[in-house]
Amino acid sequence: MISASLIQAAEGDANPLAPNPWELLVAALGFLVLLFVVIKWIAPKFEQAYQNRVEAIEGGINQAEEAKAEAEALKAEYQKQLAESRAEASRIRDEARAEAGQIVAEAQEKAAAEASRIREQAQAQIQAERAAAAAQLKTDVGSLATDLASKIIGEALEDDARSQRVVDRFLADLDAEQQTQGAAQ
Repeated sequence: MISASLIQAAEGDANPLAPNPWELLVAALGFLVLLFVVIKWIAPKFEQAYQNRVEAIEGGINQAEEAKAEAEALKAEYQKQLAESRAEASRIRDEARAEAGQIVAEAQEKAAAEASRIREQAQAQIQAERAAAAAQLKTDVGSLATDLASKIIGEALEDDARSQRVVDRFLADLDAEQQTQGAAQ
């Protein structure tokens, strides 16, 4: 074994904590070369990657803001069209109601005109039938009155002019009697 005194004599008086100057020089040169390589090639690539990333993020933000603005514009346009559609639908409903009211009024007017026409036609028909019935009644009453007068008088009232005068007088007397009874009531 080597004794501690031999190790101490071989080393001499050198301080074990102090570095060797040649080692310091080689380490410093290695550090400078490494620093040169990092500054020349590696740092610019990192810087370029950083710039690309910043541009991509900013571009994405800008695109998102543009998309948001476009979406809001589309939403405003949609709401405008929706409001216009609702107004149009309301206008169409109002027009339909007005048209329906007009159609109903026209139908009622036509129905009233038709009812009036039918009523007038029925009254005219009733008047015509009443006149026909009155004429028939006068004829029947005239013949009955002539027959009755013939039986009472005992002569035949075959003369048309005479029988017509008798019938007319009888009917006039009958009308006068009905009017006096109607006025008394």
